[in-house]
Amino acid sequence: MSITGGTIETGRNFVRSAGSTPVKPESLSDRVRRLILGSLWSLKPPRLWGVPNILLLVTSYYLGFRRSDGALPDPENALSDPDGLAGICPDLSVKTLYEGYKAGLFPLCHIQPYKWWAPSTRMALRLTEFHMEKNLRRRLRSGHFTVTFDQAFEEVMRGCAETRPGKLPLTWITPDVIDAYSAMHEAGHAHSVEVWGEDGELVGGVFGFAVGAVFFTESQFARQRDASKVGFATLVCHLQKWGFVLNDGKYFSNHLAQAGFEPVPRSQFNALLKRYCATDLRVGHWSVDETLDVGNWDPKSGVN
Repeated sequence: MSITGGTIETGRNFVRSAGSTPVKPESLSDRVRRLILGSLWSLKPPRLWGVPNILLLVTSYYLGFRRSDGALPDPENALSDPDGLAGICPDLSVKTLYEGYKAGLFPLCHIQPYKWWAPSTRMALRLTEFHMEKNLRRRLRSGHFTVTFDQAFEEVMRGCAETRPGKLPLTWITPDVIDAYSAMHEAGHAHSVEVWGEDGELVGGVFGFAVGAVFFTESQFARQRDASKVGFATLVCHLQKWGFVLNDGKYFSNHLAQAGFEPVPRSQFNALLKRYCATDLRVGHWSVDETLDVGNWDPKSGVN
């Protein structure tokens, strides 16, 4: 990587400014489209059963009954239906996002205002329990992909916002969210993993948020088979070397369970955050350690 004339050049087809540039805002048609699709998404069971509580919360917020001067909600008061809805906070500033994640909260919504969540159960990975399939090890050893960190943060977020085959064309990663997390990236707390193909194109990636010794994985995408898996394994290997102990995957999925994530009750998860988020380990932009042999790494034995 070379730094020239105020830009960071990755040596591939992506060049981004060294400073933060606002993302183009949504058009009116895009907003209307998201409102319609978000409403349809909410009306699908079992999400449908939580709609009355969401409407009550949002109505109370706009009438001024449940505003608290932008303060974060209490995760211990999160609803059971919909599971984990803790409250509304419109502020996505660096300070608020940092304090929210540290408290076990995260923002997620398709339709504003921004809702913050603390699910009753979180999928969490102790890094020593990470499981890599044999096929993934072969992929890592093949050298088919090149992995970098923090070289194309906004492009990774846009990749994660792409519509998945067979899925509703709807994403929580809006331009406002990209702006907010890009500010976190510039502050050294949010990070991206880029996976590049043999032709130099971005073919996969992961982005997330680091607080203390915990990494919160937000989203990932793949345009080629196993690209995001290669990126995630490379990330976890580096996290373990740097002294991180936990990775949060939020909601249950078979993919996370196969990788070693386990369901952790909210009270236990928040206790882990209090233990491991006291002191930040690695603030600032990250880079890949070329001396690490991820393909032969044994998570249980640690990184030498």
